Amino acid sequence: MTAATLLRDVFGFDGFRPGQEEIVEAVSLGQNTLAIMPTGGGKSLCFQLPALVRDGVTVVISPLIALMRDQVRGLREAGVEAGALTSGNTQEETDGVWQALEEGRLKLLYMAPERLAAGGVPQMLRRIGVSMIAVDEAHCVSQWGHDFRPDYLRIGELRRALDVPLAAFTATADAETQAEIVEKLFDGVPPVTFLRGFDRPNIHLAFAVKDQPRQQILSFAAARKGQSGIVYCGTRAKTETIAQALREAGHAACHYHGGMEAEDRRVVEGRFQQEDGLIVVATVAFGMGIDKPDIRWVAHADLPKSIESYYQEIGRAGRDGAPAETLTLFGPDDIRYRRQQIDEGLAPPERRMADHARLNALLGLCEALECRRKTLLGYFGEEAKSCGHCDLCDKPADVFDGTTPVRMALSAALRTGESYGSGHLIEILLGSDLDKIKQRGHDQLPTYGVGKEYSRREWQAIFRQMMGHDLLRPDPERHGGLRMTEKARPILRGEDVIQLRRDTIKAAKTGNKIKMLVSEDDAPLLSALKAKRRALAEAAGVPAYIIYNDSTLIEMAQKRPMSLDEMAKISGVGAKKLQSYGDAFLSVIVGEVAQLHPARRKMAGRSEGSVYDRLLEVQADLSRGEDGTGKPMTCSASLLAKVAQMRPRDMSTMERVLGAKYAERFGAAFLGVLSEAS
Repeated sequence: MTAATLLRDVFGFDGFRPGQEEIVEAVSLGQNTLAIMPTGGGKSLCFQLPALVRDGVTVVISPLIALMRDQVRGLREAGVEAGALTSGNTQEETDGVWQALEEGRLKLLYMAPERLAAGGVPQMLRRIGVSMIAVDEAHCVSQWGHDFRPDYLRIGELRRALDVPLAAFTATADAETQAEIVEKLFDGVPPVTFLRGFDRPNIHLAFAVKDQPRQQILSFAAARKGQSGIVYCGTRAKTETIAQALREAGHAACHYHGGMEAEDRRVVEGRFQQEDGLIVVATVAFGMGIDKPDIRWVAHADLPKSIESYYQEIGRAGRDGAPAETLTLFGPDDIRYRRQQIDEGLAPPERRMADHARLNALLGLCEALECRRKTLLGYFGEEAKSCGHCDLCDKPADVFDGTTPVRMALSAALRTGESYGSGHLIEILLGSDLDKIKQRGHDQLPTYGVGKEYSRREWQAIFRQMMGHDLLRPDPERHGGLRMTEKARPILRGEDVIQLRRDTIKAAKTGNKIKMLVSEDDAPLLSALKAKRRALAEAAGVPAYIIYNDSTLIEMAQKRPMSLDEMAKISGVGAKKLQSYGDAFLSVIVGEVAQLHPARRKMAGRSEGSVYDRLLEVQADLSRGEDGTGKPMTCSASLLAKVAQMRPRDMSTMERVLGAKYAERFGAAFLGVLSEAS
């Protein structure tokens, strides 16, 4: 039977959606395939139909049990023999799947990637006649993606072991993630690739600066009462408080997050699938397995992680093609939190820099000057005309020529060596009378005090927009110091102009000030120190506080010790921990750490250390005698340490410590050092 016939007779569709037919044909022919299709674009049919066309069993690797169960249920209701081997199965369900496999009836076998870790899986799959592998949510193979699943890395190995074609599907993959999919799943050999349009024209896009955010969410939900919706929150606690507020306002609402018991999560998933008009307030733990076609709206109470996350999360609305709406709230505290998440990650600096660029792209969408859809699709490499179906098409942004303040900000960043965050740069622009400005000589800069026509919060909004335009990026290697991009240089040189949004600057609120552990300028360094602590704790298999507690790291971030001697003075560091971890944390603060002899390391932070250093200097001057013509001679590090610790008071004692030969060359000079130190 042809795919078109099966489409009509089994699934009940008269024709393919745009782009489906070519993908189905390539997969049916057994070509290695990568298909990047929009959420709700009919990915599942692109491997389900070929599975029915081809001989043998198609094994489908899918990340979520709930999603697998839904698809198996749907296939069985359509008369297709399908089954899933998951940890959520009853013994009876598992026995039924094995029986169907043994009898040669099963066409699609769904498995979680974690099952690939079990021994003997390739042999089992070869025995039951697997002829193709389909991978759903293939972006989970990307090690630095927001949905990384380590067991996805085993799929390439499985493909080689079975020597069968592989079809990979995802709704979101930038160029970097696509390259990673090709490398990990296809051994670097490019598959036949289909990149279908990312546009979801039925979804209305809207953003708003936070201003009483809970009330903003309640108002948005009130205008859509009785419709199924999702509210995404950045924290577990917020899911519970907003769900409660929605219930008090008369909505059917429940919360969902990863800290709930598995059974409680299953209840929420079941209710959402079956009840009309239920609102689920959730963290991103809720979503990848949600295949409900009639979700009418998605709201973000907090800024998503990245533009890819945003696209995937709003894509859960309107899968039936009917109109759907979105609202995303954002504010400075969100952005600070997202930056902190990146800085505290264990990724290498270049990857964190790329993640900051991704976040900048999302800020660009928040602060877009024209059609949201043009901006969003432009990020994914698609050109689009103004859509007429977003908040900026409904009501154009209020913009002004922002070239002058942007040039002021860029100049301040450049004149301070691109080593400071926006907080410090704003103080310079405002001409603040702060000690840290004077101590660094920044009150002498030409840009000092030139930005007084804007308030502090207006400058914060200007910097946020500059990052949205990707003119500045936080540099993880400089602990969040803002570096100019190439895009900024023509503006700084007066060769280009830039428009900014007046409306989001005026709407910027100081908000409820979140209690910061350290100043904004020290926060990126604290994040980097925490990342180092986490790496060391994981390697040692101990809780993070065993390495150093938070107050110790906070003091490090504020005082920024430049040597082991200075590090030893930080509260909570202590001799043993200095020996164990001093270099590791010092390298985070200063970069490369000068190597010290073990004898000198033991004196770090003690007065003997500075005496040792001075003895070393004197010894270098006298290594060839006073006239510089003698035979080279130096004391060992342990001998110098002994002098620094014992502090001989006269030549006879010095001779007993050093020996006659060394005492003759260095004794008098060493006694001079010791008398200065006493």
